[in-house]
Formats: sequence, C-alpha cells, structure tokens
Amino acid sequence: MIKPTFKHLRFISAAFVFLGAAVFGVAQQPPAKHNARPEVAAPTPAPVKADNSPKSSSAKFNYEFTQPEFYVRRIVIEHDAEGRGRITFERMRQETPIVEPLEFSLATLSRVSELWRNLNFLQSTENYQSEKQFPHLGTMRLTMEQGGHKRNAVFNWSKNKDAFDLVTEYRRIADQAILLFDISVARETRPLDGPKLMEELEALLKRNALADPKQLLPLLKDITSDEHLPLIARNHAARLIKKIEKN
Repeated sequence: MIKPTFKHLRFISAAFVFLGAAVFGVAQQPPAKHNARPEVAAPTPAPVKADNSPKSSSAKFNYEFTQPEFYVRRIVIEHDAEGRGRITFERMRQETPIVEPLEFSLATLSRVSELWRNLNFLQSTENYQSEKQFPHLGTMRLTMEQGGHKRNAVFNWSKNKDAFDLVTEYRRIADQAILLFDISVARETRPLDGPKLMEELEALLKRNALADPKQLLPLLKDITSDEHLPLIARNHAARLIKKIEKN
C-alpha cells in the first residue's frame, strides 16, 4: 500500500473545499421565476330572477248620473288615484256633450279616496240599491278598475252610508265644475249672466253643495277686477270671497 504524502493530502483537501463550495452555491441559488400566472376562472354571474309579480295598473274611477228629465241629464266623472281626469255633461236640448278637464283639491281627493276605501269596492259584492226605488231622482253608477279587476254598481238610492256619501261628493264635484264652466262662458261671451251666476254660487254655498269652495277663491278675486262683468257681479264676488275665507 502506498502511503499518501503531504502533497497528496493538500490536493484532496482542496478538492473537498471546492466541491463543498459548489454544493453550497447550488443550494443558495434562488428558484427560477415564472411569469405565467395560473388561470383563474371568471366569476359566474348571479342568475337574474324573473319578476313574475303582477303589476297592478293605476286605479281608475268613474261616476255616472243619468236622468233624462233633468236639465243636466247626464254627468260622467272619470279620474285617477291622484284626482285628475275629466267631466262630461249633457244638457237638455243640447246634442253635443261638454267635456272639461278636472282636478280635485287635496281636501276633496281625501274624502273621495276614504269613501272608496271604506266600501272596499272591488272585493265587495254588496248591492247598494235600497229596497225602495226612487228612479225620478236619477240613476247612479259607480265603477272602479285596478290590476285587471273591474266592478260597477248601479242604484238610484242607497242606505249604505259610504255609497250615499260617495255619490253626494261626486255631485258636489259636478256642480262646482259645471258652475266654473258657466262662469268662464259668461266672462267670454255673456257678461250679463254674471250677476245670476254669482247668485247661483251663493245658493250652492248655503246648501254645502260645492266640493271645495276655496278652489274658487282665485277665480272670484279675478272677477272683482273684471270690467267686462257688471259691477253688481263684481261686488257680489267680493262678498263671496269674505264668506268663503271666513269658513
């Protein structure tokens, strides 16, 4: 066996040092970087739920009065839940119906709406006609339509307080609207009718036969300075203003 010399030992030691450095260097080398990102699945959108709930149309209301023997023989009031609509009325010996826009005051709308609610009209099957018939007073028809449901009721007298009060409210609305129409015609073409119309307005006030007299205040104030109307009509309008404002 050959004994290693000092030269041989130095060579072997150097080799081990070199090999250790190489292994250590490999161990310290950082891992290679990759720019490719893992694929992420796009989020699935939440399913859109179909709205199958019924869409109720706005409520429509209708009041009709007919009595061929009366001077105003037919009245129809149509309006929505906001109190906006129109009035149609026919007078004896007049072939063409008169149609005018209509808008309830807040006070009138509140009363009318409450009476419709009290009747629970669409769900009710009540016959509002009383046992006694009064056809000479005229026939009244109430109609309501909402969400595809429609119902009407016809009677000439009713013991149902809400039904009776409701047609009374509609009659007040009609009387006020017809009076406003007549006053507008008088101011344009028949000023001499002014005094008579002021008397009619006062008579309706005394009978509580107007839907909302305060709605008339702007018109009456305008009449007081309308020189096309007779002075007696203008003075009467001024007195009516004070009477309405007092109440």
